Amino acid sequence: MNINRSCVISTIALLAGFSAHAADADKANVTRLFRDVVDPKNQADYENGVKAYNKCLAEHGVKATWMAWGHETGNVYMYSYATGHHTWADFDTMHTVSKPCDAVWRSAANPYLQGEISVFAIDQPELSHMPKELDATPALISVTLFSLSDKYGSDDAFTEAMKKVAAAAEKSKWSRPYTVMKTRAGDSGSPDYILLTPYKNWEAFGAGANPTLWKMVEGVYGKDDTETLRKSLNEALKDVSNHVDAYNEELTYTPPKK
Repeated sequence: MNINRSCVISTIALLAGFSAHAADADKANVTRLFRDVVDPKNQADYENGVKAYNKCLAEHGVKATWMAWGHETGNVYMYSYATGHHTWADFDTMHTVSKPCDAVWRSAANPYLQGEISVFAIDQPELSHMPKELDATPALISVTLFSLSDKYGSDDAFTEAMKKVAAAAEKSKWSRPYTVMKTRAGDSGSPDYILLTPYKNWEAFGAGANPTLWKMVEGVYGKDDTETLRKSLNEALKDVSNHVDAYNEELTYTPPKK
């Protein structure tokens, strides 16, 4: 979770050719993500190392919150961390104020890592359906990773399809919220977009959405247009994967109150 290191890919993913527009440079719409892989026998030592690092951050007045998540499905020996939403300039400040804690991370946590990857993720509100009143930290998040086809026009096809899905969700007042982010500065093999869906517990996760996603879309656009939309989206994708993470309060860094 060393904020200074640019050696890593993504927790989610990433479009290598994506460039930020100058008009967006001052927007607080960027999240930094880290994912750590730990050997099962070293979990306790690793977690103690994270806590030591968080203590150092607090002592040096780091103001950015780092939310921690444990992977509940998929590879369960992974931990994810996220800080946002920030402007790009905020990360320069974070680099400076957290630098004194680099040595703590290297000595207390690094020895127990099998690997660490990182990425930036930029909000895509036009692709998302996230009511403003949902601000509380969810107990669980479903994480869906999208890797696009190498075919020309795949990014445009994906975004246009997701815009239509989001518009349908808004129009129908669909009950299942979700947010989409586009990744930047990820390494080879990383996904291009990530979709996050919050759940308050496993019961809510198991119940799913009613109606289901495509039934909701069909109710807005009709059967034929929905099939066309699904086909366009599928053709734009190379790979899709999904896992569920649980919020870890003990490993979360929250700036101390003055």
